[in-house]
Amino acid sequence: MATEPASDYTVEIRYVGHSTFRITAPDGTTIATDYAGSAGSGPRPDIVTMNHAHSSHWTAFPDPAIPHVLRGWGSAGARAEHLLTVGEVLVRNVATDIRSHVGIEEHGNSIFIFEIQGLCIGHLGHLHQPLSDAQFAEVGRLDVVFVPIDGTYTMNHTAMMEVVSRLRASIAIPMHWFSNYTLADFVARTRQDGLHVEMPAEAVLKVSLNTLPDLPTLIVLPRHTGR
Repeated sequence: MATEPASDYTVEIRYVGHSTFRITAPDGTTIATDYAGSAGSGPRPDIVTMNHAHSSHWTAFPDPAIPHVLRGWGSAGARAEHLLTVGEVLVRNVATDIRSHVGIEEHGNSIFIFEIQGLCIGHLGHLHQPLSDAQFAEVGRLDVVFVPIDGTYTMNHTAMMEVVSRLRASIAIPMHWFSNYTLADFVARTRQDGLHVEMPAEAVLKVSLNTLPDLPTLIVLPRHTGR
C-alpha cells in the first residue's frame, strides 16, 4: 500500500530504529529495511528486506499483505538474487558472508540497493567482513549508505569506515548501535577522517540527487518514535 507521494524528486528516509528504515519514493512506493515484523508507524510497506544474522533483522512470519518480501539469503546456502522494479524503485542485492555458530555462512547477508530517481541508496545489512573488489564493483557507487556501527557484532569502526570510504557515498547514516558511547565513538572517528557531521532533530531525511551535500557527510538520525 503506497503512501502519499512526495514532492518533486525527493526521497524520504525515516529511521525507525536498530537497522530498520522506511524509505518512501516520490510516487509513494515504500520500503522497510531489515524488517523483523514492525516497519514503524505509517501505511503497510510495498517492499520489505530482511537479513538473518539475528532475529532482530528478519521474521519468519511477515505480514502476508506485504506484496514483496525479499530475503537476503537463499535456501541451503544458496545466494539470494533479487532484481525487481516496484513503482519507480529498482531493488537489487549483493550477497556477502556472515559469521554463525558453525563458522562462516556463505551468502548469509545481502547488501540491498535501492535506485530511486537517480539516487542509489544502499543498506549494508549485518556486514561481517571487508568487501572484495568484485563485491565493490557489484555494489557500485552509492549516494546514501546505511552503516552498522555496533563495532563488535559486525566489524570494528576502522574496517567499517574503510568500506564506507571506498563506496564514495555522499551521505552515510549510522544504524545498529547499542549505546550512546558507541555512537559517540563512531562520530568522533568520522570527524577525524574528515567527514562533516550533522545531527538533525528530526528522524526524517529528505534528499534528492540535486540536494546531496558537496562533501561526504555523516547524518545521525534519531530513532522515530511517532507518526
